[in-house]
Amino acid sequence: MTVTVDVTDTASRLRRAVTRLHRRLRQGALGGISPAQASALASVERLGRPSLGDLAAAEQVQPPSITRVVRDLAELGMLERLSDPADRRCVRVRLTARGRRELAAIRQRKNEFLTTTLAGLPPDQRDRAVELVAFLETLVDHA
Repeated sequence: MTVTVDVTDTASRLRRAVTRLHRRLRQGALGGISPAQASALASVERLGRPSLGDLAAAEQVQPPSITRVVRDLAELGMLERLSDPADRRCVRVRLTARGRRELAAIRQRKNEFLTTTLAGLPPDQRDRAVELVAFLETLVDHA
């Protein structure tokens, strides 16, 4: 007997599961900063020294929104504003040592949650998790 997979149903279930997992990871890991602030820190790390416009584009928000996020992170000592030597009108940002530590702590808390959760599973389910990770990596690489 052949079982036909309902691709639409599977896609919907996958989306819901990934969204719920992302929410669980975010809730316990941010340590007092907002999701928008944590996302901006990660984008700055990835981009190097982005302009505010580049950061707004990467975060898919309007410039006034990223200006507020950057202002708040700068007040917390996690980002530093820089003048662009080629264009003094352009403001760039970079992570401070505190910002790098905060990102590392967020990632550590997320890893600890997942490690604890995986360790509590029976061995056969942990093996399935390894396969699932490979599948998700493939899915993301083809997107």
